[in-house]
Amino acid sequence: MNNESLSVLLVDDDDVACESVIRGFKKGEIKFPVIIAGDGQEALDILRNKHAEKKIEGKYIILLDLNMPCMNGFEFLKEVRADESLSSAVIFVLTTSSADADRIRAYEENIAGFMIKSKLGPQFSKLASLLSHYHETVKLP
Repeated sequence: MNNESLSVLLVDDDDVACESVIRGFKKGEIKFPVIIAGDGQEALDILRNKHAEKKIEGKYIILLDLNMPCMNGFEFLKEVRADESLSSAVIFVLTTSSADADRIRAYEENIAGFMIKSKLGPQFSKLASLLSHYHETVKLP
């Protein structure tokens, strides 16, 4: 079992989706701290320690929605991959889009996985299980 702590940066402007992820974690007894960013720019501010209130400590993974205001998921991916200090971030796309073009474009930015929200089960139960197993088996950068 991996004893390193892990935080989750959830980048999504949909409050209902964010609450569902958090409830799914609680139901699955996943104790990862979840930091929520409402768009890509806020997420970058958090990752670069420029946010006034929100911080990420230690190892983290990012759950990224694609369709957001201000800075969408694709703009965020491009910015993260271009930033030497963030380029190795582990990012899973968590979206409502099932478009092949979105999936292909996201994988071109070296994401770890592309998940469609509606396929993750009630209260995102499959997401909680996936992240728990991922944390137990994968050594993060």
